[in-house]
Amino acid sequence: MRCVIARFPFELTRSGVLESMKGVKPEPVTGDSVIIGRRRYPAKQVGQVVTRQDRRDFSAAEVLRAMSRLGFTCRALPGAAPARIESPMQRASTMLGSPLSV
Repeated sequence: MRCVIARFPFELTRSGVLESMKGVKPEPVTGDSVIIGRRRYPAKQVGQVVTRQDRRDFSAAEVLRAMSRLGFTCRALPGAAPARIESPMQRASTMLGSPLSV
């Protein structure tokens, strides 16, 4: 399948990606990831191995788009949970040890 990553066209196949990633040790995942076989790889690591380009030349979104088109499971970085915002009155009540019923 023809995929464009970092403005360069690549002819990628599912079996070609599996072959390229065979024997590659996954780095710790801190962001977007691709599941290849039974391993979870960072998207940037997959892009670097498959395209042989520097990681700074492409985005993780480009790799996720290409890998999902080839049928791989992709996981986006989950958003952070919203912080609980307390009012000054609730904060003071907590500090004094008595619960404030609002």
